[in-house]
Amino acid sequence: MPSITRGRRTTEERRVRTDPVRGGMGGRCDKWPCIHHQRFREEIVIETASGTGTRLADRTAVITGGASGIGRASALRFASEGAEVVVWDLDPVGIDAVVTEIRRAGGRAHGVAVDISDASAVAAAAAETAGVAGEVTVLMNNAGVLDDYAPLLDTDEALWDRIIGVNLKGMFLVTRAVLPSMIAAGGGSIVNTASVAAFIAGGGGAAYTSSKHGVVGFTRQMSFDYAHQNVRVNAIAPGAVETGMSKDILYNEDLPVVEALRSAPAGRHAQPEELANVALFLVSDEASFVHGAVYVADGGWTIR
Repeated sequence: MPSITRGRRTTEERRVRTDPVRGGMGGRCDKWPCIHHQRFREEIVIETASGTGTRLADRTAVITGGASGIGRASALRFASEGAEVVVWDLDPVGIDAVVTEIRRAGGRAHGVAVDISDASAVAAAAAETAGVAGEVTVLMNNAGVLDDYAPLLDTDEALWDRIIGVNLKGMFLVTRAVLPSMIAAGGGSIVNTASVAAFIAGGGGAAYTSSKHGVVGFTRQMSFDYAHQNVRVNAIAPGAVETGMSKDILYNEDLPVVEALRSAPAGRHAQPEELANVALFLVSDEASFVHGAVYVADGGWTIR
């Protein structure tokens, strides 16, 4: 099952981690990514093996955007805890890769290619999912797209519609399609991927920031409306996470956001597996009394 392990560090490595000049915890770096982040990244080892966890046993989990990034990491993590995972994504090659990896590890997985901004496609995906995996009891609304930090006057209607269509309308369409199955099963858990852009400016452009504010509102209203039907709805709000979608941004020294990342107390960006662990907690019974919460996982970015 996916896990994070850290190897032994040399005296020099320990010194680097605590030296504020050389990029230790909470320190500033002359170059991004700092030595602290580089060494942390090198030490993370993701091991995929047959999972023995049972936190999501006998549950069917749909994960949108599950072919890459946080979605992929969550699919692997949920499967390692006993869930039957259904990966929804636009990328059929990526879907096949994740499904194959889960099955090779002894898990259960299926894939559905779908554009979540298309209502008819979402309805068809929900029907296909019901046919192969039955009632859905866990939903992770993770699919999303970036707007390259475009300010309002650089945001045309097509860009606005695309960002809102995937990040917010898509979440609405998927949840509306899956929720009846969840209620029929006696309840379940939903986790939505928001962003620190839901709380601060500078985490995205005009369209992206607006969409993520909407995700938080959607999460809270859903929780208010359906908690009495044993459906828990929460969200995660990641800061900077190294994924295929964000990698070009995180390593672009010309973007103002890089300076903001440097000043975060953690001094690094996250790996997708770290966010998957937060999502796992929220959809598991360990979070049984958590309703309408937004868990910020940003390395301290928003506490400055």
